[in-house]
Amino acid sequence: MNVLILTPDAVGSTLLQRVLTVYMQFHEYDQPVINLHELTNGLVKSYSADFNREILGKPTGAADTWGYFQSLEEIVKILESVDHYKTARVAEYHMRGRKDTQGQQVQFYRYLNDNFYIISCRRQNVFEHALSWELNKITKRLNVYSAGEKVQTFLNLYRDRIKIDPDGLRRGLEDYKIYLKWCDDHFQISSHFNYEQDVPNIENYVLGLPVFAAQKKQVSWHDTFGLSFNDWNRCHRITSDIGSIALNAPDQLLRLEHSTNSSPVYNTELVNRIVTNLPQEQQDFFAANAKKFSDASRAIDRMGELGILSRTGIPIKKQTFAEKRVMIKNFQECTDVYNEWIGRNPTVGQPIDTTDIAQHVQAELEFWNCTTGSTQMLPAVRPTD
Repeated sequence: MNVLILTPDAVGSTLLQRVLTVYMQFHEYDQPVINLHELTNGLVKSYSADFNREILGKPTGAADTWGYFQSLEEIVKILESVDHYKTARVAEYHMRGRKDTQGQQVQFYRYLNDNFYIISCRRQNVFEHALSWELNKITKRLNVYSAGEKVQTFLNLYRDRIKIDPDGLRRGLEDYKIYLKWCDDHFQISSHFNYEQDVPNIENYVLGLPVFAAQKKQVSWHDTFGLSFNDWNRCHRITSDIGSIALNAPDQLLRLEHSTNSSPVYNTELVNRIVTNLPQEQQDFFAANAKKFSDASRAIDRMGELGILSRTGIPIKKQTFAEKRVMIKNFQECTDVYNEWIGRNPTVGQPIDTTDIAQHVQAELEFWNCTTGSTQMLPAVRPTD
């Protein structure tokens, strides 16, 4: 079965498609399962000796770049030309950016509806989604995959803090509204992935999809790697958790500035420096799970080498809501802008107040730090500089 994920970005779609692809490797299918990431900005075909067939992937090498160099008709022909299963995504803003004719889009959507199980990614906290998109515009990073990349991308933002453009925030909210309509207008959606609800329970969500219904036995992350996916993902975040350092020991941020390495290769020195500056509870958790985390990460890296996944692997959690709150100088202004906008668009999301923010922050702290009833305090929001 082919699976397509619809996304506006900043809703967990990259995490979902790649984690789903890894889980499908644990099971038995009559064809290989290959993740293609975004369908509309370049696909290439190559022969795989490991799978003894041609497989699809993204352009690689200096001569190849991702971009809109294939027509939608060409993309469909490429997808039909191989005999392996595909997991992939399509982003609404890519379709908008391509500027295909309406007729071309209709044919493309018809093919996707006929040949893919379709999931639409959503956010309950639409306010945080809009903040994430504004941060993406500043950093030029939709995702990060290594400690070095995360430090290099966000260290200065934690240290110096930023101001969000209110008009940009409104545009981001309008784009999310457009995305919801695009999904409803063009796709036969079989499942909705709700970021806040489903990320903490992503294994249950994934294994509950019909793609696994015919399997003799559903295989969990723990069955394969000896730790749960959530614990692996917590370790993944801990290796680059400069956000917790910014919240709890901001004076230590400068020590990381000269230890960056943007390579996706595991940077042991930098990781060790980050981990030793985290709260003891997180250090102990990582130490207890480091070996199994490392073994699983190497297996995922191998999937990248085989062309099953992008070589970047599974993305790291960039920031919690608490970290965004401290990073953004005009957070209260952003809250007011959002509430004014959502008051005019009540079907898109809910207004947000200090109680909602506190509850969201607490739930994230407990999930990511493996605590219940955590007493860790969120620093007060500093006023605009």
